[in-house]
Amino acid sequence: MVKIFAVYKKLLRGLMSIAGVKPQMVEIEPGTAMHFWVGNDVAKNKQTKPKPAVVFLHGFAADGIITWQFQVFALARNYRVYVPDLIFFGGSLTDKPDRSLEFQAECLAKGLRKLGVESCTLVGFSYGGMVGFKMAQMYPELVESMVITGSVMALTKSFSCAALETIGFNSWSDLLLPNSAKGVQLLYEIATYKLPKIPNFIYKNYLEVMFDNRKEKVELLRALEIDDKDFTLPHNYPQRVHLLWGGNDMIFTREVANNLKRQLGDTATLQYIEKAGHLVQIERPCIYNRLLKQILAPPGEDRLKRH
Repeated sequence: MVKIFAVYKKLLRGLMSIAGVKPQMVEIEPGTAMHFWVGNDVAKNKQTKPKPAVVFLHGFAADGIITWQFQVFALARNYRVYVPDLIFFGGSLTDKPDRSLEFQAECLAKGLRKLGVESCTLVGFSYGGMVGFKMAQMYPELVESMVITGSVMALTKSFSCAALETIGFNSWSDLLLPNSAKGVQLLYEIATYKLPKIPNFIYKNYLEVMFDNRKEKVELLRALEIDDKDFTLPHNYPQRVHLLWGGNDMIFTREVANNLKRQLGDTATLQYIEKAGHLVQIERPCIYNRLLKQILAPPGEDRLKRH
């Protein structure tokens, strides 16, 4: 049987190359390496000013380029895009025992600096959004602004219990690390507004290709959850934060989004995309990309485009 996802990833690699986005392995430190997809810095119109840097951070059930493929195609012409695979996803690995968000953020910051990034906008989805929040706290000079989709500042135990009860799972590992094709299907039924009918062999192939490093990923999920008493709400983020959310997200619901908006304060913005679940950037890519471009546009530029 054809390994459809292995074939698709090869095809995607070729399409990314056409768009000027190529893979690059970066040694963070001895024993730790992070895989990036990196876009060209020179715009097609030969402008001398470097393109603004946009860094896309993926969630837990896929690697970077699978998660953000539609956004990379939409932005690669006018922005220098960076799509890392976080540690233990894609080709990124470490021999260190640390599984914390702080370690992910530290590796990401070191990798970006080695690639020449001095400041950027982070676009973080789900687990990637949590890494993004942590990186913005630890390296405020590196993170100019953030766009967050389906995520929270921290995964507290009270939030975990409530969210897992709502979707009917005992643990995040049970949901995010399925061990059967049926489990993959259930994950995507929960993560989407309306999942199209997909043959079972595709779920089986996805399971074989995308869920490697299981032991380490279980450890990442265990390290992710913290006691409520250990979470201190930051007074504010110096960065601009934009929340771009699936209006029908069953995992990180509207209540979660509204609460996050309150935590961030009046300077944060919140926009919903209707008829879209947790995987809003994949379900409604055209709308997501249009809103993302509006957020990324310099002040006044988007207004002029629309008039």
